Amino acid sequence: MKNKKFTKFFVVVLAFMMAFMMAGCGGGSGESADSGDAEAAGAVLKIGSSGPLTGGASIYGVAVKQGAEIAVAEINEADPDFQIEFKMEDDEADGEKAVNAYNKLKDWGVQVVMGTVTTGSCIAVSAQTYEDRIFELTPSASSADVTAGKDNVFQVCFTDPNQGVKAADYITENFAGQKIGVIYNNSDPYSTGIFNAFKAEAESKGFDIVAAETFPDDTNADFSAQLTSCKSAGAEVVLLPIYYTPASVIMKQAKDMNYAPVFFGVDGMDGILDMEGFDTSLAENVMLMTPFNPWSTDENVSSFVQKYEDAYGEVPNQFAADGYDAIYAIYEACKAAGVSADQANEEICDALIGQFTGGFSYDGLTGSGMTWNDKGEVNKTPVVCVIQDGIYVDK
Repeated sequence: MKNKKFTKFFVVVLAFMMAFMMAGCGGGSGESADSGDAEAAGAVLKIGSSGPLTGGASIYGVAVKQGAEIAVAEINEADPDFQIEFKMEDDEADGEKAVNAYNKLKDWGVQVVMGTVTTGSCIAVSAQTYEDRIFELTPSASSADVTAGKDNVFQVCFTDPNQGVKAADYITENFAGQKIGVIYNNSDPYSTGIFNAFKAEAESKGFDIVAAETFPDDTNADFSAQLTSCKSAGAEVVLLPIYYTPASVIMKQAKDMNYAPVFFGVDGMDGILDMEGFDTSLAENVMLMTPFNPWSTDENVSSFVQKYEDAYGEVPNQFAADGYDAIYAIYEACKAAGVSADQANEEICDALIGQFTGGFSYDGLTGSGMTWNDKGEVNKTPVVCVIQDGIYVDK
């Protein structure tokens, strides 16, 4: 009996010592005790994202990730009382993979979603964040379907209808009397959304679209039929509400057939100058709407560009600036609302919704005095640039 009592006492003491040692070693997780204590105390806000970090659209996702990382580093250095931990998953611009990425972020403990990067993925994920009551701010998913019916989802980028209307207004003012053609992807919500708004505004402005040509997906490699139609109709300006990958093929094939209209792109065109193997001379005098010009003399833009080049060895595109602005908008809204990372996700979500729909204003790289309406849409003015000698020049 005495031996049994001693044995029981020895086991209890040994268990206590092992628990003490494991606590001192951080449980073997590789995370420091201080870091674990800070997170447990609610000192670190977890912001998660997903986007195409590999594949054909990776130029967008990688740029968003890198822009966001610069913003997080600046905030964590400047504000020791409000720290951010940022994690981004690869969704390859695929809706199903984006939902899987989101579930991984939930397992990680995500509290706010900054993403996703592309429209199709964001439509899929925003349905989940709405059900889970997690606040979501997408840097670059521009379809109105992203936010429709979801009070917790907001956009940093222009909506597709906004781009279509602004493009029609600009063309009306600057290309009066000229014939307009359009080539767009009729399977892509982004491309069709811009085109439909452009067409409606064109009709209200009284100018005709002489050719409206479509293609089935961004892997399309032959645009000779679409270009021939535009050329035969005498289109002097061709709107390309598409991404840079098919646009680069269109520009090459237009040159091969001696067709030289003014190509007018939207924000999906941004990144074409960095496309591997692309002859940038093909983009000479191409016009595009973008919220960000990396060659601007604005002090904040210049500072960001320098940090980006130092960190990643390349000039940032609009998507990098969108990622940067998205992180800062979340941070400033959290500070204004008194959000702390130890709050429940639902509480954080409600507080941020109140800020973004309650007159919150943010000055960023992609626009000054940005505000949001109760549909999640951002209000800011697009900048029209022309590509000359491999850089953007404001018009």
